Amino acid sequence: MFVCTLLTDPAHPSLNPAMADALRNAWGGRDVQWLAVDEAAAFTLPAIPDNRWEVWGDMQDHGVDLVVLPFEGRRKRMLIADMDSTMIQQECIDELADVAGVGDRVKEITARAMNGELDFEAAIVERVGLLAGLPESVIADVLRDRITMTPGGATLLATMKADGAYAALVSGGFTAFTSSVAADLGFDENRANTLLSSGGILTGEVGMPILGQQAKVDALEEITTRLSLGDSDVLAVGDGANDLGMLHRAGIGVALHAKPSVAAQCDVRVNFGDLTALLFLQGYARSEFIEG
Repeated sequence: MFVCTLLTDPAHPSLNPAMADALRNAWGGRDVQWLAVDEAAAFTLPAIPDNRWEVWGDMQDHGVDLVVLPFEGRRKRMLIADMDSTMIQQECIDELADVAGVGDRVKEITARAMNGELDFEAAIVERVGLLAGLPESVIADVLRDRITMTPGGATLLATMKADGAYAALVSGGFTAFTSSVAADLGFDENRANTLLSSGGILTGEVGMPILGQQAKVDALEEITTRLSLGDSDVLAVGDGANDLGMLHRAGIGVALHAKPSVAAQCDVRVNFGDLTALLFLQGYARSEFIEG
C-alpha cells in the first residue's frame, strides 16, 4: 500500500478538494484525508501510478507538491538535516563573504558546488581562503543580523521529538553557526566544519578533515548504529549535491527547495511547502503539530 500526499505553500494555500478528489479518482485511491484545510491532503492507493511524474509536473504548475511513499513506516524515529538553505534560509559562508567584501565571488562558487559542478571539499577550501583576515567576532553579527530560520523548522523538531525522534544537524557549513542553530531549534547534536582563527582573526583555513557528502552519510550510519535504528527509520532533508548521499540512504530523503540538478535525482521533492511539509509526509495532521 502506498500513500499520495499533496502539499502547497501554507502562506498561500492553493490545494482545493476538487483537485484532490480528481486525482484520487484517476488513480483509484481511497478516501482523501485532509491533514490541513486547503494545504495538505493524503490518500492511499495500491500501487505507484505509471504516470506519477507526468501528474507531478501538472501539479507543479498549480503550486502543489505531490509525493508518493510506502504507507507503512511513514513516521520516522530520526531526523538528519542539512543547515544552509534548509533549516536556515541563507548560506552562512555567503553572508560572511558579503561582510568581507568578496560576496559575489563566494556566492558563485557556492552555487556551483551545490549544483554538483565543483568538488565540494575544494570549493570549501577556496571560499574559506577568501575570508582570511575577517574578525572572528563578525560571526556573531552575521548570526544576529543576517540569519533567519526556515519557516516550520521549530515545529518540525518539536513535533518529531515529542514523538520520540532524535534530531541531528549535519552541515557542510561551520560549527560556529550549527551550534547556535541547533540550540535554537532543539537538535540533539550537530556536526560541521571548523573555521580556524588566530588572535580573533580568521586565518582563511578550515579544520581537517572536511565534512562533505561522505561525512554526512557516515554521520547517518554512526548515529543510527548508536541508537539501534535502521536507515528506514530516518528522515533526511537537504538541498545541495553534498546532501544526495544521505537523502538516498534515508527511509525518506526530502529534496527541499533543492537545486534542479539535485531535485532531479530525488523521488521526494518539496518545492512549495515549508519544513512542516516533512510532518505531513509522515502522516501528521496540523492538529497534531507542536509549536516549537
